Amino acid sequence: QVQLVESGGGLVQAGGSLRLSCAASGRILRPNAMGWFRQAPGKEREFVAAISWTGASTRYSDSVKGRFTISRDNAKNTVYLQMNSLKPEDTAVYYCAADLGKLGPPLTSPVGYDAWGQGTQVTVSS
Repeated sequence: QVQLVESGGGLVQAGGSLRLSCAASGRILRPNAMGWFRQAPGKEREFVAAISWTGASTRYSDSVKGRFTISRDNAKNTVYLQMNSLKPEDTAVYYCAADLGKLGPPLTSPVGYDAWGQGTQVTVSS
């Protein structure tokens, strides 16, 4: 079984930056694609960003494109989400997810992901 643990969330002012990390452990099936999703109170979980096993393919939601960057370090079994120019509407619980065995371009739907972390809170004040 794969365990995913997110870290790096917190409170930041609008315009600030945060870097989220997601460390994977356990029975990690390789290759895999990794994604970040978020869920604000009263809203559905939504796609934020995803990255393929090699890192050659990345996908972003329109709302974060140009502000967020996803990356990964396979030697450390860790995926990152660099978030710049944060806005109050970015406030949410951020989850990382793993699509185990995936070699091609990453998915944007949460349905395709096999393992999920517990989430880390990101709060952006205006």
